[in-house]
Amino acid sequence: MSILATQRRSLIVSHTLYDFLAPSLVQTIRTSRVRQCRRCLSSTSNAPAAVASDASPNSSKPKKPLSAIQREFLNRALRVNQAGELAATLIYATQTPPIVNSHPHLRPLMKHMYDQEAGHFGTFNELLAKHRVRPTAMYPVWTFAASTLGWGTAIMGREAAMACTEAVETAIGGHYDEQVRELVNMVDEMERQGEEVGEELRELTGTIRRIRDEELEHLDHAVDNDAKEAKPYELLTGVIKAGCKSAIWISERV
Repeated sequence: MSILATQRRSLIVSHTLYDFLAPSLVQTIRTSRVRQCRRCLSSTSNAPAAVASDASPNSSKPKKPLSAIQREFLNRALRVNQAGELAATLIYATQTPPIVNSHPHLRPLMKHMYDQEAGHFGTFNELLAKHRVRPTAMYPVWTFAASTLGWGTAIMGREAAMACTEAVETAIGGHYDEQVRELVNMVDEMERQGEEVGEELRELTGTIRRIRDEELEHLDHAVDNDAKEAKPYELLTGVIKAGCKSAIWISERV
């Protein structure tokens, strides 16, 4: 009976926190979409967004729009990154109540990781609106899946919740690594051809590199808090990693 009572209390607290956090997430999403619409309506040119066209007016280097392949890469990257950060924010939001209820000393860590993910989510909301990139159509599915994953692993215990974080951040960290390599190669190619590299493209590379490092920091926190003690560790992390990779592939395209 005590276990059932604890689960009921955790469920009530989890729903309370989710109800508190969800409106702000929804409002952020709505604000992003409103900004996208305004930018599209105010746009009077068919030129690509300013990611690579913000060269200094005094520069003697030629300014060349991104190629179709480069533009498609950036669109996919921003779209999937925003979706991933939405999911990460919801995972931590729904994990926090059961975990903190059983392990109060983890409250600062859970808040720290949630705050960073919420910051990442806000950053990609702004970038999607700025560069008129549509968000993924899978929002409702990812919202439900992330919330279920977060709460479910937290109910399984601290170790399972941390194993979830380890698996998610391993997949996401690797994905961000690929994006950073692609952006660095893009910048190097433009410089080899004597083209002006826009400051926004450099800033985007730095932003994704910073976010990648913060995600890997979360992975380290998870390992330090006994992620590998979860039972069954290999099955749990394997399924979550596979799910993350599938979600990435779908979000890039849908």
